[in-house]
Amino acid sequence: MSIPLLRTALFVPGTRPDRVDKALATQTDMVIIDLEDAVPPEQKAEARQTARVKLAEHNGARLMVRCNSLDSGHCEEDLGALTGAPLGHLFVPKVQSGVEVERLDQALRKLERGGGLATSSVTLLCLIETPLGVERCFEVADRLAGFERAGMLAFGAADYSTDMGQELTAGGENLDFPRHRLSNASHAAGLLGPIDSPYMYDLKDQALLHADARRARGLGYMGKLCLHPNQVDVCNKVFSPTSEELAFAREVIDSFEAVRAKGQGVLMVRGKFVDKPVVERCQRILAMGGAIEAKAAQKRA
Repeated sequence: MSIPLLRTALFVPGTRPDRVDKALATQTDMVIIDLEDAVPPEQKAEARQTARVKLAEHNGARLMVRCNSLDSGHCEEDLGALTGAPLGHLFVPKVQSGVEVERLDQALRKLERGGGLATSSVTLLCLIETPLGVERCFEVADRLAGFERAGMLAFGAADYSTDMGQELTAGGENLDFPRHRLSNASHAAGLLGPIDSPYMYDLKDQALLHADARRARGLGYMGKLCLHPNQVDVCNKVFSPTSEELAFAREVIDSFEAVRAKGQGVLMVRGKFVDKPVVERCQRILAMGGAIEAKAAQKRA
């Protein structure tokens, strides 16, 4: 299974099945049923049951499950409970090494065999949220890229900041280093751009959220995690190509194909130099626009 359109992913506690349906009614691209931070130990079993039921109700569509970390003592039970459910995407916290990625791949292969799913059909999203994870993020990305299953990275600012002894700030400037590292590692390994941490400084301030999301997009991120439904529309807009970007991308592709037919390889479009890397970026923009339109058409149907 390939990575879906993922501009936004909205967390819902696994103990609140009613919120899963409410979250799916928003414009978020994905809903994350959380079995980790939002669920105390005595309610883990209940949250796992919620995940199974909701995956079955919606045939896995637009749903992702965040399990507990590999060494938490809960991960094996999480995956056991999900075996047999139509799981398409697993989100794993506190990943810190390529070895852990290999362990996760093996665990997912076991889940797929036991549940009658195609091998490597479950996509694997690795949450990098510790200083050690940031230092080893290319190792994690490189191992992900080496597997048949689709995978990508995500950044978690809260745990990272706690481990670093730093405050979360309105502008997030002190998170530039890990954000750069994750984005560079993802692109260097040939993965899609990562998913950014949710904005937590002020959940009600849309202007601060917009600026934070713009900052992440400028660093090569493809989307953002969300903690509240009111964050979804802002992030969807920021991580979607504008009508001007789409028009320019179409003009570039059309012009490039015309000059290539003449045996040439470079050209100018609206005063901008265009070569193969620019063309590839424009192709990605058009693909994103197509995916967004396909989602909108699906909702209208």
